[in-house]
Amino acid sequence: MTTTRAKATFTGLTLIASLAGSTVLAAETDYPLTIDNCGHSLTFDSTPEATVTIGQSTTEILYLLGQQDRIKGTSVWFSSVLPEFKETNAAIDRLADNDPSFESVLAKRPDLVTVMYEWHVGPEGMVGTRDSFHEVGVPTYVMPTDCAAKDNTVGADGTRSELFTTQQLYTSIEELARIYNAQDAGAALLQDLQSREAKAVAKAKSLNLPQGTSALFWFSASEMAADPYVAGQQGVPAYMMDKLGVENVVTSAEEWPLVGWETLAKSDPTFIVLAKMDRRRFPADDIEKKREFLMTDPVAREMTAVKEGRIITMDAHAMDPTVRAIYALETMADALSGFDLAE
Repeated sequence: MTTTRAKATFTGLTLIASLAGSTVLAAETDYPLTIDNCGHSLTFDSTPEATVTIGQSTTEILYLLGQQDRIKGTSVWFSSVLPEFKETNAAIDRLADNDPSFESVLAKRPDLVTVMYEWHVGPEGMVGTRDSFHEVGVPTYVMPTDCAAKDNTVGADGTRSELFTTQQLYTSIEELARIYNAQDAGAALLQDLQSREAKAVAKAKSLNLPQGTSALFWFSASEMAADPYVAGQQGVPAYMMDKLGVENVVTSAEEWPLVGWETLAKSDPTFIVLAKMDRRRFPADDIEKKREFLMTDPVAREMTAVKEGRIITMDAHAMDPTVRAIYALETMADALSGFDLAE
């Protein structure tokens, strides 16, 4: 497997429009396979045999593609693995719950590292730069969900220039299926996700939510009294709100901006979505501490959503560009149907 620096910047997503309504991809990958990936050109001479994943999303996608035997180490976990892969995941070495070291990744002798976020492996990656991996002969694949129409140098978690679409996620799945010669599994996964997305959107539209229905997505906070990390205008929660016909009370274009509670309370969202996760990097990672804060803080507790109990719990990993975002869209539609908001 070889990798070279692309001369041109990443110009767009690999289109998979041909997959819409189709259930079959090419039966076999024709190696060598070259893919333009977030400003780098990757050439695969054969199927990767030893992969390290940096990011839960790529781990679960590879499990769904049936590639678990090729994964030698995982890292960066927000939530428990999808239930059907509990035993599989337990048998694979977890390098770190959060950020693995560069050395721990190389110790697994990977012939590919798959990456969810550029802030882990990117121009200023916490684990390492892509060049630092490529210089020692280890290719890196960054999911297009984190680089397409997104500038990761602006804002703490990057800023999107366009609203996230599931097409970016589907492109990531399609490309990984080609890299691992798993097109049939990729086609089946894509068909399932596209079908579930369409049904969830249809259900959301049937709710007939009143005009002006609004939402706040709270991910976490460095301290309970600190300004919280909330969903901005262009990320995955914004995609969910757009599909559900809901307004975002946060106006920032950053992925996860910090916004003060006084500002959020004045916006008085119709409902609030709280991220639930296993990670404990910040105090507000704990869902129970989030709930307690909303009920006791003199500003937050005055919001109508808090007073009327319109609070939805969502898997934190579903608030990022992952397969869980599709599942969460279904959860959102179900939860909203119980709030009796229809006109």
